[in-house]
Amino acid sequence: MKIVFLGTPDFAVASLKATVEAGFDVVGVITTPDKKAGRGMKLQESAVKKYAIEAGLNVLQPTNLKDEGFLLELKSLEADIQVIVAFRMLPEVVWGMPKYGTFNLHGSLLPDYRGAAPINWAIMNGEQETGVSTFFLDAKIDTGEIIDNTIVKIGADETAGELHDRLMDVGADLVVKTIKEIESGDVSTKNQDEILNGRQPKLAYKIFKDTCGINWSKSSEEVHNHIRGLSPYPAAFTTLKFPDGKLLGLKIFKTQKSDESVGEKLLQSDGKKELFIGCKNGALKVLELQLAGKKRMPVASFIQGVNLEGVEIV
Repeated sequence: MKIVFLGTPDFAVASLKATVEAGFDVVGVITTPDKKAGRGMKLQESAVKKYAIEAGLNVLQPTNLKDEGFLLELKSLEADIQVIVAFRMLPEVVWGMPKYGTFNLHGSLLPDYRGAAPINWAIMNGEQETGVSTFFLDAKIDTGEIIDNTIVKIGADETAGELHDRLMDVGADLVVKTIKEIESGDVSTKNQDEILNGRQPKLAYKIFKDTCGINWSKSSEEVHNHIRGLSPYPAAFTTLKFPDGKLLGLKIFKTQKSDESVGEKLLQSDGKKELFIGCKNGALKVLELQLAGKKRMPVASFIQGVNLEGVEIV
C-alpha cells in the first residue's frame, strides 16, 4: 500500500509516526506552507513537516490544492490511499484520486461532534465519553461512511488539553488499524445518517472569543465544564473590577467543584492559597489562572500578588 499523508499540527504527527513505524510505504506528506510567526516573524515549519523531514519523507507544501502542477505531482505518487489528520478541506479532485479513497481521523465519536472543535465541545457539554473515528471522505464535511472508532472515557476534571493528548495517541493506533483493514479488504462501513436515525447530531462549532466568556449565573457543573473544555487554549475568561474602577481580564485554566457557600459572581479567599467563585448553585475552587499581562500561575501565587479586597466580577 502506497500512502499519502496529509496533516499539520502535533496531533497529526503521532498518526504519521505510527504509520511509518508500522512499516507502511508513505510516499508523500502534504502539509501547509511555512508561515511567518513569532516576534522575529521567522518562517515556521509545521510540526508534521519537521517530523517528515527527520524521517526522510517526501514533503509537498501546496498553496493551492487545485493547482495543476501539484495535482500532477500528487498523481505521480500513485498512492493507494490518502490519510488525513488535522488538515484543511480537500477538493474532490484530491480526495477522490487514490484507488481506495481517502479517510480522515476525527476527534469524536461520529456522527456526533462534527466540526472544528470536537474535543472542546465534548467536555463543555459535560460528556462522560468521547473517542476517535475514521471515515471515508465525501463531498460534505465530516459526513462520510464511518470505518472504525475507539471509545475513550473523559475524566471528571480532565481538560481539553489533557484529552487532546490522549486522543492523539489513541487516534494514531486507530489510523494504523484502519489502514490494515483497508489493505486486507476487511472493511465494513457505517452510514452516519442511519446511525442518527432522524435525530440531529451534536455539533462542534469553531470557538470564538465570545464562546470563552464565563457565565457565573450557570450551575457550578456547567461552569466547571466550560472552563476545562477551553483549557489551556483559547481559555475561558472573566473580568475583574477593582475598587479604583480598573478592569482586568482573568483567564481560568483549572477549577474544582466545591461545597463552599459563596454568592453568585462573588469572590471568596483566605488571603493565602484558596480562591472560590460563586455560581448559580454552588462554588468553584480556582486552581490555575492568569491575570491580564501576567503569566499563568497557581492560585496561591496570584493571591499573594493581588489584593482581592473589594474586587468584583463583572
